[in-house]
Amino acid sequence: MKKTVLACFAALTLSGLAQAETHDVFGTFMTQAGTSHVTIEDCGDGTPCGKVSWIDPDAMEPGMTPEEALTEAGDPVLGLLMLSGFEKKRRDWRGGTIYDPENDKSYASRLKRLEDGRLQVKGCVGPICQTQVWTEITG
Repeated sequence: MKKTVLACFAALTLSGLAQAETHDVFGTFMTQAGTSHVTIEDCGDGTPCGKVSWIDPDAMEPGMTPEEALTEAGDPVLGLLMLSGFEKKRRDWRGGTIYDPENDKSYASRLKRLEDGRLQVKGCVGPICQTQVWTEITG
């Protein structure tokens, strides 16, 4: 009986730890396209906020630098807040928005850390979502 109780407790504890890890979305990530990095930090209230922290100079139009890159609205892309407004749910972060500087639009968004350490980022219009997987930059 004791072994069964201990096994159940261990299983619940481990599943709780695995679940908690899906909420650790903080860090610096290479976007799926490989043209920029987004750094996700605490907004100050425990929720994630993501800002563009690097743009690949080779992805720029000739004669432009990452520092000169502007959104359609005319704001600098470097340092741009592109992920915000998330609420912690059981297995991920939801209710936030992701801003796409290329078309100057914001979309409903979800964030979740995958078991392999990469970040699943969803941008949604209604029930239709586009999913990207971003790789964490280490070192």
